[in-house]
Amino acid sequence: QVQLGEAGGGLVQPGGSLRLSCVASRNFFSISTMGWYRQAPGKQRELVARITSGGSTNYADSMKGRFTISRDIAKNTVYLQMNSLKPEDTAVYYCNAKLPNREYWGQGTQVTVSS
Repeated sequence: QVQLGEAGGGLVQPGGSLRLSCVASRNFFSISTMGWYRQAPGKQRELVARITSGGSTNYADSMKGRFTISRDIAKNTVYLQMNSLKPEDTAVYYCNAKLPNREYWGQGTQVTVSS
């Protein structure tokens, strides 16, 4: 069992930045991949970025160069630094943990980009 707690969402103007954080209830050595996904109203949930237990990262094309995923192993925390935010980045952002046999989701945090 893994509990995930997200924080850091909010309202930001276009061009602004936010940093999301996700704390896991167990250490990363037992988690294959930690990731961030998002879901906008009326759309399917989509991958934003993910980081493997070995530290490899990958991003959705539309986020490359603007978003950065990182982690603090000692704190069991993964971060998503979001820069140059656009209105189309508005969504609920979810933290995800993939283990060999199942995956877990956080409750989500709302990010709204609007002037």
